[in-house]
Amino acid sequence: MNIQSATSPLYSLPMNSVHQEQSSGSSPSGRHEPVLLAEAMRLIQPRSGGVYLDATVGLGGHSQGILEASAPSGRLLGLDQDASALSFAFERLSRFRSRCQLVHANYARIREVATQCGFVNCDAILADVGVSSLQLDTAARGFSFLKDGPLDMRMDLDLPLTAAEVVNLYREQDLANLIYQYGEEPQSRRIARAIVKARPFSSTKQLADLIARAVGRLGSRRIHPATRTFQALRIHVNDELNRLATFLRNAVDLLVPGGRIVVITFHSLEDRVVKDAFRSLSRGCTCPPGLPQCACGNQRILEVLTRKPIRPGGDEVSRNPRSRSAKLRAAERLRHAAG
Repeated sequence: MNIQSATSPLYSLPMNSVHQEQSSGSSPSGRHEPVLLAEAMRLIQPRSGGVYLDATVGLGGHSQGILEASAPSGRLLGLDQDASALSFAFERLSRFRSRCQLVHANYARIREVATQCGFVNCDAILADVGVSSLQLDTAARGFSFLKDGPLDMRMDLDLPLTAAEVVNLYREQDLANLIYQYGEEPQSRRIARAIVKARPFSSTKQLADLIARAVGRLGSRRIHPATRTFQALRIHVNDELNRLATFLRNAVDLLVPGGRIVVITFHSLEDRVVKDAFRSLSRGCTCPPGLPQCACGNQRILEVLTRKPIRPGGDEVSRNPRSRSAKLRAAERLRHAAG
């Protein structure tokens, strides 16, 4: 399978080479359950003839749901920065090839890619943000301390920075700051001090064991002591929060009046970025009361559809424990908003 071929309706833009990776076992797509699928479909409201964009196609579960519900003529553009995931999604979505395009790109480039592919008037845009099950379960990617692997953590293997470089080369103060900022880890200084003293590190197990020894099972921790540090490293390596903010700004411009944006996040920092972006775009004028006319120029573009984030139910969490931290927020582009 070659998803680079521009002659196929499913392809990767020629500007990005897709690295085919060796994987053990069969495709995970058959057992993959997309998070909050029913809730996302209820908000997206797929219909025949609609135009949809899945900004984080992953293994293709949400994309499949949209394409099935929008038969026979709904179209979908799917983006993902992970070429390995795209290979699985290509297989899963091959029966929709006349209505679907897949592109190897980070969702921060959504406006550029959508323009090139002719998806500039979308009825709905979906993003399922964060690390995927495929990435977590592949030890060679270095995302999980439960499987020993190299300290990599790049979602896109074309990115220049790895977790090993951060851990082994950053100053103690810089390490402490990023672990605190992106991991919300109260023991960040202790962890950074221990890392600098014990480095170099080459594997996830090495680093996780060091962190466990440095902080122990402090207080009432219910998670592994390395969890927040690994989260922080992953967010930093992939510049996740900045790219999420860029995606949100650009995605709204691609929606038709009445079009909807649906975003699923998995930790509080991501959720805060989405919440703040939706709030800002739904606020309108921020001038002090009493001014004869608006001086700020802010326009109300979105109507927030989810006052509180939608969470998975007990049944879904039982089937898929990784869904337990998921939060879904959605908004609709106002029909009178300027394009």
